[in-house]
Amino acid sequence: MLRPWPLQIHLDKKSDKAIYLQIADAVIDAIKTGKLVKGNALPGSRQLAELLKVNRNTVVEALDVLTAEGWLITIDRKGTFVTESLPKISHSSENEKEQKVEVEDPKNFLVFDDGLPDSRLAPMNDLARAYRELFSRKSRWQIMGYSSELGNLEFRKSIAQMLNFKRGMSIFHDQICITRGSQMAMYLASHCILKSGDFVLVENPGYKPAWEAFENAGATLLPVNIESDGLDIDQVEKYVQHKNIKAIYVTPHHQFPTTVTLSLKKRLKLIELSNQYHFTIIEDDYDNEFHFGLRPILPISSYSGLKNYIYIGTFSKIVAPALRIGYLVSSHENVLKIGNHRKIIDVQGDNIMEEAILSLINEGKIKRHLKKANLVYKSKRDFFENLLDQYLKDKITFTKPEGGLAFWIVPKADCNVLEIFEKLKSQGIQIMSPNRFSFDETIKGFRLGYASLSEKQMEEGIIALSKLL
Repeated sequence: MLRPWPLQIHLDKKSDKAIYLQIADAVIDAIKTGKLVKGNALPGSRQLAELLKVNRNTVVEALDVLTAEGWLITIDRKGTFVTESLPKISHSSENEKEQKVEVEDPKNFLVFDDGLPDSRLAPMNDLARAYRELFSRKSRWQIMGYSSELGNLEFRKSIAQMLNFKRGMSIFHDQICITRGSQMAMYLASHCILKSGDFVLVENPGYKPAWEAFENAGATLLPVNIESDGLDIDQVEKYVQHKNIKAIYVTPHHQFPTTVTLSLKKRLKLIELSNQYHFTIIEDDYDNEFHFGLRPILPISSYSGLKNYIYIGTFSKIVAPALRIGYLVSSHENVLKIGNHRKIIDVQGDNIMEEAILSLINEGKIKRHLKKANLVYKSKRDFFENLLDQYLKDKITFTKPEGGLAFWIVPKADCNVLEIFEKLKSQGIQIMSPNRFSFDETIKGFRLGYASLSEKQMEEGIIALSKLL
């Protein structure tokens, strides 16, 4: 039987912080101060909801976050307990009443990545359950054979429905190919529409792994500068008037790495140019799900007047980077070509994983996970903005992003950004090297992903950066 839990949690319903996050933070504080120690049992979600006078779903969300972050562990038919392993608690001295919490970091690095999600929030228990259920079905032998090179049919139907309802598109399942992540989608798209000698326009700064896929297909890259409202569309127009442009690669929702959104005026002009000069718009919508405003901007590929497009999305950002499930959308003819090319390098995708994710979609688990994750990431974004204002206000310029999981900051004073990168690295702080998104000359700016970091880590990293600017 679970022991009564004596802690008192005071909730502020007028606070901007979500109630479930207040509950989660209170439990973390109790663990840090020793009121709860490893192995302690918590009451059930219903009992805790009654104690706090909140909806049980709110408590469940709080417990999910705590479990994902490693503070709690759930044991079937026994209950929820403070974890025995991580985070590790060490006593500083016998006379101190408080305990310190230290999370192990085997690399001893504080990493500002390029905007990856926090894998600790991933719905791993739900995904593991879906996997187990697939293998327990009487028809499990059916999932062990070959399937379509384009991916699981029902999964493609589900993605088509999602894109039509949530992203304003009008497509059918036969316009979709499931891939092992967005990078594979980029590779397949390149070899479907490009040949040696073709010209491809790319954003500068931009996403180098995509550039490498285009060059592998034999294309020559031409850079287009990024302005405060996205692509320099005048530069695009000059290119297409004087060069035989085959395609343009864009990240219009939250441009990588600058996070700016391509304006409606420029979107419409880009579509006009694409139709007039017959080049393909390759749209990488890598983080559409993470948007904190009223609603995300619809993809360029959702405009009915666009004739030539390839739209690329991913589930790796929704769940976890290690989950290699992406997809591309194009005309039926293009998808058939892509499917034929895919069979040369990979007969089919991960049919079992596709069915498992489909199960989570149908049960509403993915929707619930995204709702929870967006609340967490919005809170982290706002905290990160406050740190920039506190420590770097007079040293940088930045625009608070309406979505995505990273900030783009530009130093006001002249400085050697590569030298700053190396100095931070020597202090155990890893940021993206500006060379990773610069076409030719090194771009003066830093992309700082915040989603995977704690508030303490964010502050430590920003303080270190402020001393170098």
